[in-house]
Amino acid sequence: MKPFSFLPGALLLIASSLASAADGLVALKSPLSAAATLDRLESLVKQRGLTVFARIDHAAGAAGIGQTLRPTALLIFGNPQGGTPLMQCAQTAGIDLPLKMLVWEDASGKVWLGYNDPAYLAQRHAADSCPVVANLQKALAGLADATVKP
Repeated sequence: MKPFSFLPGALLLIASSLASAADGLVALKSPLSAAATLDRLESLVKQRGLTVFARIDHAAGAAGIGQTLRPTALLIFGNPQGGTPLMQCAQTAGIDLPLKMLVWEDASGKVWLGYNDPAYLAQRHAADSCPVVANLQKALAGLADATVKP
């Protein structure tokens, strides 16, 4: 066996694992800081009549245990008009509801807004044909686009 002959296969395995880790994640680059992106998102969520259930600052949590983490925060929000029909199609979708969006700063200082594609969630819960999925996709895409627009 040649030295390091396993390397191409190992790299392929690692790359495929990383790719699958983000299955169903929609991510948009934000021109704003992480804090400004999250503030704008929260404001738009409230303007659209959605309920904000929680704003979780993962970086603050890390700091609380003496660790560092680039800005990373999660906004959890929703509305029974969107979530209930999805759960009527597949009650197990309740594990992925309410909806959420993550704002993070990557290693190069770029800020991102990401969320789970409702079609991915529907597929996960065997509710691919659920009629509310398209509406949820449209609503989340509109919210994300409005948040990151310059």
